[in-house]
Amino acid sequence: MKEARGKTAPRHRSKGTRAVTHRLKQLSTRAYPGRQVGRPDAADEQKKDVALDCGWGRLLFAPTFADDETLLAKMREEAPSSRDIAFYVRDPHVLLSRAPQEVFLDPSHTFRLNLSTYRAKARRMRGVTIRRLANEADAEGINRVYAACGMVQIRSDFFSSDRDNRPVTYFVAQDDATGEIVGTVTGIDHQRLFDDPERGASLWCLAVHPQARQPGIGERLVCKLAEHFQARGLSFVDLSVMHDNAQAIKLYEKLNFHRVSLFTMKRKNAINEKFFATPHQSYDALNSYARLIVDEATRRGVHVDITDAEGGFFRLSHGGRTVHCRESLSELTSGVAMSICDDKAIARRVVASAGIKVPEQIEVDGDRALLEAFLADHGKVVVKPARGEQGQGISVGVTTVEALDAAIAVARQVCDRVLVEACFEGEDLRLVIIDFALVAAAVRRPPRIVGDGRSRISALIEVQSRRRQAATGGESRIPIDAETERCLSEQGLDLNTVPEEGREITVRKAANLHMGGSIHDVTDTVHPDLVAAACRAARAIDIPVVGIDFMVRDPSQPDYVFIEANERPGLANHEPQPTAARFIDLLFPGTRATA
Repeated sequence: MKEARGKTAPRHRSKGTRAVTHRLKQLSTRAYPGRQVGRPDAADEQKKDVALDCGWGRLLFAPTFADDETLLAKMREEAPSSRDIAFYVRDPHVLLSRAPQEVFLDPSHTFRLNLSTYRAKARRMRGVTIRRLANEADAEGINRVYAACGMVQIRSDFFSSDRDNRPVTYFVAQDDATGEIVGTVTGIDHQRLFDDPERGASLWCLAVHPQARQPGIGERLVCKLAEHFQARGLSFVDLSVMHDNAQAIKLYEKLNFHRVSLFTMKRKNAINEKFFATPHQSYDALNSYARLIVDEATRRGVHVDITDAEGGFFRLSHGGRTVHCRESLSELTSGVAMSICDDKAIARRVVASAGIKVPEQIEVDGDRALLEAFLADHGKVVVKPARGEQGQGISVGVTTVEALDAAIAVARQVCDRVLVEACFEGEDLRLVIIDFALVAAAVRRPPRIVGDGRSRISALIEVQSRRRQAATGGESRIPIDAETERCLSEQGLDLNTVPEEGREITVRKAANLHMGGSIHDVTDTVHPDLVAAACRAARAIDIPVVGIDFMVRDPSQPDYVFIEANERPGLANHEPQPTAARFIDLLFPGTRATA
């Protein structure tokens, strides 16, 4: 048998050499769409000046344009609040030289997946269904995902408009338990769009909601699209990804995408400003809450001076007016208002005097009998430090004397004064009030994990915590501490338990975002009585920017109790609501956009 293989080896090498040579020619050719080895220039076979409207902007396929001037003229037609992308720009340095004040070379890499060698992934996605876009509700779900990921959203009339849908394919990932859209990807069939002789395709707008519970959604969306285009007989899928998006690049390389020397150009507009303008000094050290406001101010022409990036401090100046801020806390908030919010017991008394419903509360003062009687009367209590932020030291749903003692000890690590109050069953509602009007309302839910039948709870928490940190720029994480262990113990679980596949487990009861909680916008459905109560609370404290926290049965119902007021609410948590825009409106009303 060795001799037989030896005799046939030259033939196999010859065949392999020819195959490799062919693939190399194909890769070389595909680096310049519109050209093929041994074929005439395909430009005459293609549609001309192809600009595909995607709802968030247009994709301009550069090889279909006769020259740079024609492409630049089309780029200048970019609509307001849109992001057009010129793809496959063959000589970006030449195009840039023709309009250096108008366009810039996008700092992105292009990756390609060869569909002729692609093998479909057999792994099934559990708890999530990947399917085609089906209805208007799906379209709204896509926009919610885009907003949560800080992406330009699709305009409201796009899906209902009269247009050619054949070249575009939308896939969505739907959570089987909640029915919510948690991920999406868009694919463009170049053959159907402009008679591409290379029979190529491209992938755009891969996005997974940062609060999605299941891992692997992005990977499955990419695979689904690749399988879809492979079934159509297309040759490759290209995509553009920012050079510093290490997580996405790692995914694409895992799926056998490879780098190709293709380039993307964009116009210099407010949306793209961070890619071409000189960044503010120390901008990268700002957290997401400060950065959101700085970006909005910059777009409006407000001068920004970052005074302490790590602390989130910056000074805004416009028209002779200067305001110093720390994230959403500004000089417009008085020291008195801030001190009221800083002490939960004082804040409770102030808002109660304005007719706001508050829970019964006592302060831990050494009277053991009083504490035990309070717990017996209410059955379930909340223990929290009188002063503190970001959910530190808070224990929710304490039911036993032993747990009460432990919770008090934890709270005292944050503040010497500890409060115990009646536990109101329901959901945690944050209402952001700016200039004594509602700007955003959101339900905050405690961190949860989903069992996979293989992993221990501790490992599942670590995975979910990493996802929350990545989605929030390090602002949110799930601590594994005594409060986490107490919450699990009440459910008959511990950190070493391996939950069955699909089982959802709440690992902490407090819904604070910094402790791994998630946030869900309810601005359009919140009950007007809750809005009115939050605005009354803001006026009672006399604070122009505040986050009012209620516990509610349901945000669409009027029942509530006041929990606390936050003098520095995280505005970045409430996109797509215009929190930063309303904040700058308050500080510099002259910069407000006019209809």
